Amino acid sequence: MDIEALLHKESVDTSLENTGKEGALEEMAGLLPEKVLSDKQQFLRDVHARENEGSTGIGFGFAIPHAKSSGVKEAAIAVGKSPAGIEWASMDGQPAEVVFLIAVPEESAGDEHLKILQQLSKKMMDETFRSELKQAGTKEAVIDILSGI
Repeated sequence: MDIEALLHKESVDTSLENTGKEGALEEMAGLLPEKVLSDKQQFLRDVHARENEGSTGIGFGFAIPHAKSSGVKEAAIAVGKSPAGIEWASMDGQPAEVVFLIAVPEESAGDEHLKILQQLSKKMMDETFRSELKQAGTKEAVIDILSGI
């Protein structure tokens, strides 16, 4: 699974305006290109349903909300950074500074979304990787860092 192929330049925002989880998810879903979502509201309902099962705030200032959804036409990732941090009910109690929103079509969800989660989660263990992402100030810098996955 090539993370870079799932990430579109327009799907990266280095200064999210919303500081609440709901607003940030809405803002980030809006970053996904039209070719990705067939039904944005359905996708957001599915993301919220997944969040209700347990927070996707993994700690270290990161969250990886995700959903397999009938509102998604093709797999994609949006990345949002919040200098102020977003309360995400993370395992370590810290706000999320970097959020990866993963969208996967319902019919291909089985392994695709698990592979994406696995790759991101594995990289999150690398302190240098986390630090570089937090410090990245441009879309290009974020994409460069993620292209190494």
